[in-house]
Amino acid sequence: MSTRSGFDPGIIDDLARRLHEAVPRALRDMQDDLEQNFKAVLQSTLARLELVTREEFDIQAALLERTREKLEALEARLGKLEAADTPAPPPAA
Repeated sequence: MSTRSGFDPGIIDDLARRLHEAVPRALRDMQDDLEQNFKAVLQSTLARLELVTREEFDIQAALLERTREKLEALEARLGKLEAADTPAPPPAA
């Protein structure tokens, strides 16, 4: 999943810019190099986290909900079948 690029590049750019701005003024001469390094580190770290997009999460949550509904329906159906298959108790003598 390390090839997934489900992240908004604007977020990474913004984080890299903020990190760059936190660097002392004397070091800002290396701006381009620092910003590129920050971007690379952030992208690498986020890729290792194997995060999913909100859309992917919502799709999986909906799928899970449908699966739960089907499971509950099957459990109810099985309960009815088991109840119908249970022999009636013998009449009292």
